[in-house]
Amino acid sequence: MPEISYPFEPFKIKAVEKVPITKREEREKILWKYAKGNIFNVPARKITIDLLTDSGTGAMSDEQWAAIMRGDESYASSKSWEELNRTAQKIFGMPYVLPAHQGRGAEHLVLTVLLESDKRPVVPGNGHFDTTSGHIQWAGGVGVDCICDEALDPESDSPFKGDIDPDKLTRAIEDAGIDNVPLVILTITANTAAGQPVSMNCIREISKVCKGYEIPLFFDAARFSENAYFIKTREEGYREKSIPEIVLEMFSYVDGAMMSSKKDGLVNIGGLIVCRDEELYRKLATMATLFEGFPTYGGQAGRDIAALAVGLREGMDEHYLTWRIGQTRYLGARLRKAGVPIFWPTGGHAVYLNITKAMPDMPRKLYPGIAFQNAVYIEGGVRVCEIGTILAGRDPETGKERTARFEFVRMAIPRRVYTQTQMDYVVDTVTAVYEKRDELKGIRLTYEPPVLRHFTAEYAEVELVRNN
Repeated sequence: MPEISYPFEPFKIKAVEKVPITKREEREKILWKYAKGNIFNVPARKITIDLLTDSGTGAMSDEQWAAIMRGDESYASSKSWEELNRTAQKIFGMPYVLPAHQGRGAEHLVLTVLLESDKRPVVPGNGHFDTTSGHIQWAGGVGVDCICDEALDPESDSPFKGDIDPDKLTRAIEDAGIDNVPLVILTITANTAAGQPVSMNCIREISKVCKGYEIPLFFDAARFSENAYFIKTREEGYREKSIPEIVLEMFSYVDGAMMSSKKDGLVNIGGLIVCRDEELYRKLATMATLFEGFPTYGGQAGRDIAALAVGLREGMDEHYLTWRIGQTRYLGARLRKAGVPIFWPTGGHAVYLNITKAMPDMPRKLYPGIAFQNAVYIEGGVRVCEIGTILAGRDPETGKERTARFEFVRMAIPRRVYTQTQMDYVVDTVTAVYEKRDELKGIRLTYEPPVLRHFTAEYAEVELVRNN
């Protein structure tokens, strides 16, 4: 067990926001009567510590707020756009930059353009996240998970559990037929695999495979700088390289990337596409004009684009990344020391509770991840998120539930928001629920939409028959 220490914050607090404090009885009423069992429906004003997502929930810096005040709201080719375009070209080494209103807007453009096929296109990856899977399904395609076997062991010390297995990828391409694989998506870091990083060696090898088949390779690059930090600290030969140097090399092996700017872009809204091919860019820009707005603003205000140009640079600051990833490691190490099973080692943006191990006696059809996440809210007003059977959804052809690799509960940490004592409070809350986990009731669905059901599903509790 590594020493549990808290990293030094490379910033100081200039403004504060009051944290809501509620009583247990109030939280029970809110969750089951108002929110109908879905943590997404709980009002934020009734959340004490919000670890639902790290997407768009971070705190912006003084330089970003200053950029907002300088934002140029010209409809086309604004000064804010020029700054973002220069910044993204320099960071990612790609000539074509296209903003979108957020990550799923970028996914919609890329997958709508590239999944043009009369067949059912296959999109291999290292575990597509929910919106990516939803867009692939919406476009008539199917995702194939080619993640490495190390990702199947939640307790090993393997440093790059987000890697794609080249042999699995090759088999997926051959089984589908080359003409039916429009692209491969490599998610950095791999969100469905507990935020685990992808090695430079993997990126290089997967690039070779894709080039051999003449299949485009794209990053889902929402957490690109966190992934670069892991390469620097875990992969041989990169210790002396800077984060910008590592990022530039990472992107040199791919044809393009789509990302939510709301993670490592350190902003509250926005998405981004970068690519090398002019013809592809023109197709994407045409779609963007239809669905996002003019290609130089992509559904965002000029002030948002200006803040992103600053955030992309700040997100690669090594002092910030040391603290950011250290905070996640601290939370995970403290929970692990308390006996709570987590996916180890911790990734960059979140700690994933291993509910498969924590609650082996509750059948998956009773959704133990939802039961645990709801109990964490009732216990201490902490909002977390199930990453398991509910999120995996149903097969669109058979209607049967997909089997999640693990039942996880994710605690995603907003950037530059919470303090050490607040992380300690989370540890105490989760540990209290874990110690009473055998008392938790099962969950049943009372409503579910056909796609991305976890966002708007409704639930009720189910009494379990336990053998005493």
